[in-house]
Amino acid sequence: MSDPVPLALDVAVVMRKVRVTGPMSRWQDWRWELDDVVVNEPTFGTAPRLLLKDDTQERWLHPGYTVRLFRDDAEGYVLNATTPAPCWFVLWRMHESEDGGEPQAHPEIVTLSYHDAGRWLDAQEMVEQVPAPPEIVAWMNAFIEANYVPEPKRRKRPASFQPLQDRFGNPASVSTVKKFRGEGSS
Repeated sequence: MSDPVPLALDVAVVMRKVRVTGPMSRWQDWRWELDDVVVNEPTFGTAPRLLLKDDTQERWLHPGYTVRLFRDDAEGYVLNATTPAPCWFVLWRMHESEDGGEPQAHPEIVTLSYHDAGRWLDAQEMVEQVPAPPEIVAWMNAFIEANYVPEPKRRKRPASFQPLQDRFGNPASVSTVKKFRGEGSS
């Protein structure tokens, strides 16, 4: 038997602050966006740090996130892995900076599950995605192969066994009694 697929991976998130140009710059000078998700390395440390700053952008590295794969969410990984472009999903929020300066984007959670991302979007959270590299997709596929059990298809009842309803959803009845027209009609 082969070694079990590891259920967790440590990652770091790169967020980018980009200067806004054009008419939208009247309302805001900068906007934040997800730039990348990379495998965490010990040299990254544990605190967010500025990687690059110039007149048009800033890039911040946020280390220390763990992506866990859960057996009961295997279908969420299948949905991601079977798309033309499998991806990371990152939920991030704006936080006040510690020095009292401008608010900064701060990643909260990283996942590979479509189900998680869908729940976050339903809750009106800021969720962005970036492509997952082939080695991460292979890791996710190995997990899926070892843990995904498709739900058995349920037999659909024939329509003849379904209760009848009128157009308003009320129970309807069918009679086999022949109705006669009034006298004198042909």
